[in-house]
Amino acid sequence: MNSISPHEMFANPDHDEGSREKFVKEMMIHVSTDLMAGKRKLYQNRVKPKFVSLNNRKPKNRHEVRNYMEKEWFNQAWGSLRRTTQEMMFDTIGESVERQNENLIEKSKIYLTRTNARRQGTLNLDKNLKIPRYHTAVDIHCKPGGYHTELCKDDLFAGAEYDRSYNLFAMGASGPLNDDMGRSIANFVQTKYPNFKPLRILEMGCTIGHSTLPYASYFPNAEIYAIDVAAPCLRYAYARAESLRVPVNWSQQNAENTNFKDKHFDLIVSHILFHETSNKALRNILSECYRLLTSNGIMAHFDAPQYEDIPDPYDHTLGDWSTHYNAEPFWGTFHDQDLCKIMIDSGFNKKKIFKHQMARSVFLEEKPEYKKVSRTPAYPVFGAQK
Repeated sequence: MNSISPHEMFANPDHDEGSREKFVKEMMIHVSTDLMAGKRKLYQNRVKPKFVSLNNRKPKNRHEVRNYMEKEWFNQAWGSLRRTTQEMMFDTIGESVERQNENLIEKSKIYLTRTNARRQGTLNLDKNLKIPRYHTAVDIHCKPGGYHTELCKDDLFAGAEYDRSYNLFAMGASGPLNDDMGRSIANFVQTKYPNFKPLRILEMGCTIGHSTLPYASYFPNAEIYAIDVAAPCLRYAYARAESLRVPVNWSQQNAENTNFKDKHFDLIVSHILFHETSNKALRNILSECYRLLTSNGIMAHFDAPQYEDIPDPYDHTLGDWSTHYNAEPFWGTFHDQDLCKIMIDSGFNKKKIFKHQMARSVFLEEKPEYKKVSRTPAYPVFGAQK
């Protein structure tokens, strides 16, 4: 392994592919920093005063702000560039990974065919699992085919592509293993509950395990389990974890209805899962968490902050852009949900629910120079103890 390749399963770009990737990264930084600052000035100096002049009041919500902002050419140009860079990211990395997909599949089989004595973890796929419609109806994040589509037998293209594209999207601010979310939430749980020693941990919606693996370091005596509906991502997740020598039990399951026994886990976590699911699925998953948790077990979920926690409706529109233009149709409605009520309805005690809490970024504390480009300087966490 080298500075470019953080593990043996990583699909390294060649010289030209790396150059294209760097261009896309710089363009994304420009759009999300320089142009974003201009967009905010547009709202403060032109759009908001215009709204107040015509309505004799300030905008009440993101819908009113968006209605006015979308008429402005600068905002239109910003949105076009942001969508274009998103598509460029997948085009650039997708071509590179597709070139290497057959070799990656063969490499992954080395780990899959190991004897039990040499294996670190396990992999169980369910070819009969029905992929939820909220995954199949759109190409989430504008990623062609989404995360579940299989291009060939034993495919892991979607997983290998995600390993590269997430690092680019995060602009390097999630660490070389893209694991800052997992490290930060694990650290949050360990700090909030210093005497908590989980024996079984489950991550829901694990994708390729970026956030799964850190829990093995923070809680070394625990068995780690991770589930997702996307087989290509799980195949890659297994091979990636094996190459890093981290034991994880991966399985293809829908978090709404798993095959685990009641009270099987001491800790259940997720990282940016819920805004990609329907409102019905949100309720089902939290109810499933309650069923699966042991007495005094803990769930901790990271997702973007609820709109009620953000006072300025302009800031609501920044995230809500993904609802309309980044194929994340549940982003806006998720952030309108009363999470405390849903957790209570799922069975959790109101006194043991937590919300409005922030997990500090472990990586940014180590590398503060990345704060300028970081999309997530801290992670909003909600959850409960059973």
